[in-house]
Amino acid sequence: MGMPGAPVSSVWRTIRNYIFWNYQRGSIHYDIMVTLILLFIFVTPLFINFKDKPVEHSPHLTAVVVIPQVGGGVAYQVPAAAVSGEGDSAVRKELQRIIAPIAGQASISRYEKTSDAAGEPVYQVWVKK
Repeated sequence: MGMPGAPVSSVWRTIRNYIFWNYQRGSIHYDIMVTLILLFIFVTPLFINFKDKPVEHSPHLTAVVVIPQVGGGVAYQVPAAAVSGEGDSAVRKELQRIIAPIAGQASISRYEKTSDAAGEPVYQVWVKK
């Protein structure tokens, strides 16, 4: 006098077929498996932080102009308003901080304060790599 229902072996067979992906495309079980996979892909990131977001880089606040030189080198033109340091070492340190994201590992060989085509004061910076 038991309850009618599916035998236990039938349930395990269904689970085994889900695990080993034994159902034919277009069947209801195949559609259920695909739906579960899509739910996992699209819903899981809402609840689990995978820490896979890109690192936010703040944009460079100064308008640095890169000028190619005749001998194959590069000079950088930095607005004088972006440099707040006084004295040679403070100005060099500030210029190095400003051009480092663009130039990479380079050292300043020399710099001079001039004006650009619009008459604005700028630092002309030459670097060695």
